[in-house]
Parts: sequence; C-alpha cells; structure tokens
Amino acid sequence: MSIHPTAIVESGAEIDPSAEIGPYCVIGPKVKIGPDTRLLSHVVLVNDTVIGARNIIHPFAALGGPPQDLKFKGEPSRLIVGDDNVIRESATLNIGTAGGHMETRVGNNCLLMAYSHTAHDCILGDNVILSNSVSLAGHVTVGDRVIMSGMAGVHQFCRIGRNAFVAGGAMVAQDVPPFCIAQGDRAQLVHINIVGLKRAGWSREDLLAVRTAFKMLFGGHRARLVSLEKVEAEMSHCPPVAEMCEFIRASDRGVCPPRLVQPVTDNNNID
Repeated sequence: MSIHPTAIVESGAEIDPSAEIGPYCVIGPKVKIGPDTRLLSHVVLVNDTVIGARNIIHPFAALGGPPQDLKFKGEPSRLIVGDDNVIRESATLNIGTAGGHMETRVGNNCLLMAYSHTAHDCILGDNVILSNSVSLAGHVTVGDRVIMSGMAGVHQFCRIGRNAFVAGGAMVAQDVPPFCIAQGDRAQLVHINIVGLKRAGWSREDLLAVRTAFKMLFGGHRARLVSLEKVEAEMSHCPPVAEMCEFIRASDRGVCPPRLVQPVTDNNNID
C-alpha cells in the first residue's frame, strides 16, 4: 500500500493494499477503496463511500459529501463508485437521502470531468461522460453511454436514456429518450444520436428503424399518444424502438419536446 505521509487516513477506513493515496488526501473512517485505485493528491473521501477498482481520482475532487438538500438529517446513506472510472479535478459527488434511494451510484468506465456535480440519489450507468461543469440535480438517472457536453444541467428527477447526447449548455427539464440528441434552453430534441450509435456498433437496420420511429414520434403534428401507439403497433418488433417507446410511457415528467423550427429531415446521414 502506498500512502503519502501527508495524507490523513482515519481509523476504520478500508484501503486495498494495491491502492495509492497521494499527498494531502483526506480519507474518512467509513470509506472503502478498491484495488489499484489512485488518488493523485488533495482528494477528499468522506462518509459511507465505496470506491471500486482501478479508478483514478484527480486533485480537489470531493466524494461522499452530505447532500445539498435541506431535508437531509444525517441518515446513513452512501455513495458507490464502480470500476475503471476517471474523476477529474474538483468534481463533486454526494451521498443519497431518505427521500431517494439512500444511495448515489456511478457505474463503470465513466469520465466525470472537472467541476462536474453528481448530486444525491443520482444513478449513472456505464461509459457515461459528464463534461466540464455538467451539473446533475438530485434523483437524476443517466443511462449507459450517455455523453453530456460542457455546462449542461439536468433538473431533479429527470432521466437521460442510454446512448443519448446532451449538447453544451443545454438545460434539461424533462426526460431525454434513449438514442436522441437534446439541445437548448429548455432542451429540445433535434435528431437521433447517429454518430454515437455508429460508434457503439449499431447496425444500419437498427439506425434506420430508430430514425423512422423518431420521425413518427416527434416529426409530425399528431398528438404524442397517437404517434406513440402507431409506432408501437408498427415497429415494436425492433428492440431499440420498443425500448424508446417504453421509456416514453414510463416518463413522469414528460419528455423533451422536439424542435419544430423546421421538419425533422435526413440531414444526418445514416451511411
């Protein structure tokens, strides 16, 4: 175990022998740190915080701090961070609350860039990227392979579906369906995330199906429920389309509206 002499590690902390704790880090008594995880310097880990394997945490990141929630009364909630994540400078991640899951969770292979904030009771999937200064309010759920560009913000209780892309500076006040791009304040849907889906190895057939479903759901002037029922009736055999429809039906806050400045077109080429 490599612990710099200037680091403060309180009695009770569990640190794997292969972990590295750099200069001036502060580790609380309930913290658990997994194999080959590196805290570079000036990192603060407090409360019931569990860090998995092979994570790299950069200077001045603060993990496990109390929620910024006036209802929080010190309940024994926790923060769980998975494996192979990179958490950059001054990122903050808070523990959960009794009003949520009692737990904030980050999956595997995520990149949380400088000054990003993951509030209480958030759930992040795998391969998520939060760019610089992205701010997630409490109870936000972010699916696998979501990319959020710099300075975007998400309202509490919103969901971001997997493989979605949220543009820089977007203010997300409603759910973003999977596979979609959201832009603006307040965020609106502009197209499917063709570049991201190609990078994820999607087939041309699935890309075409999801693009067609997006047009049917958001590109016309029918009522949303009528469009949703039509897509379900005609395209539910395609698993990604069925997933998109299920996500929309499960929405409590409603989904972001489409941008209707011009009709949804084929300006994003599948090929």
